[in-house]
Amino acid sequence: MSQQTENHNLTEIHSEIVHEHTLFAEQIFHVGAFPVTNSLLNSWLVVLIVLAVSLFLKSKISAIPKGFQNAMEMIIEWFLGIFDSVTGSREKSLKFFPLVFSFFIIILLSNWMGLLPGVGSVGQVISEHGEKIFIPYFRGGTADLNTTLALAIIGVVASHIFGVVAIGAWNYLNKFINFKAFLEIPRKVIKDPTVLIINPIKAFVGLIEIIGEIAKIASLSFRLFGNIFAGEVLLASMAAILAFGLPIPFMFLEIVVGLIQALIFAMLILAYLTMSTTVEEH
Repeated sequence: MSQQTENHNLTEIHSEIVHEHTLFAEQIFHVGAFPVTNSLLNSWLVVLIVLAVSLFLKSKISAIPKGFQNAMEMIIEWFLGIFDSVTGSREKSLKFFPLVFSFFIIILLSNWMGLLPGVGSVGQVISEHGEKIFIPYFRGGTADLNTTLALAIIGVVASHIFGVVAIGAWNYLNKFINFKAFLEIPRKVIKDPTVLIINPIKAFVGLIEIIGEIAKIASLSFRLFGNIFAGEVLLASMAAILAFGLPIPFMFLEIVVGLIQALIFAMLILAYLTMSTTVEEH
């Protein structure tokens, strides 16, 4: 009887459903050879929401704003005021606004979508290595490092494109690989021998700028991912302690954190755009 009881207990242990918060997003299905993860599904849903709201606003735009259009125009004016304090120019603010505000909206919705009921709690159960593992259908898009890394790369690459267009390819290249500094040495060495020391230092500083661009991508992606993933784990831990009532104050905290992180990401992209489009002497 004891052997049968032990076997029965082992069966019950192996039949328990395991749900762990992984650093990576879980795969839900495949489209050909392309894996579709739960965070990717959530990101697609966010994009669809943004498209639907944009088309709705476009169809309702009128010369005299009212209702939702009036509220959106107030928000846009508020953001443009903040952008002006960074760019120092309304012209630059208007130029950068579509890209930067799109970052803000996409990240904000991705952060908040992870807090909705059913996200992270509704899914499927699969058997793996004798265990039943629960995989949610949806997971916060920014709780996946792949998503935040993609957003960071897009933002930093866009800053380089704007920089090349604004100040020219040659001038922009010399921010990183300072050919000008070496070309000036033969012309200035007789009048100013210090260029033999100063100009190589300028070239070295340019190489450091390249490292800085890589660091921008790392800091943008890991900061956003770390904060949202930590919030996801925190809410799950609170729900495991007491599912009724206890997670509510932490959900309000995560709403604020999601807003702040979206604003920080957008403002950093704006700062990078502003610096890239500014001539070095200025």
